[in-house]
Amino acid sequence: MKKHKRNGRGISYKVRVAEVNRIYDEHRRSGLSNVEIWRRYVYPKLFISERTFYNMLNASAVIDTEQVQKEMEQWLPFAE
Repeated sequence: MKKHKRNGRGISYKVRVAEVNRIYDEHRRSGLSNVEIWRRYVYPKLFISERTFYNMLNASAVIDTEQVQKEMEQWLPFAE
């Protein structure tokens, strides 16, 4: 039997990418290096490696932010 895909598969990665980019955009103008932004703000919240941080910054070009916002609104109320 073939399993049916549920809507929302892969949402958590997209949400984390959106969160990393939000944090990065918020602090990049303050003059901090990328490593400092990762060390002070990203790692304590998401517990991701520096390499994953850079991969998520690059992934933002691929992920449609409007679609992520819609999916976040749909799925985040259930996360609490």
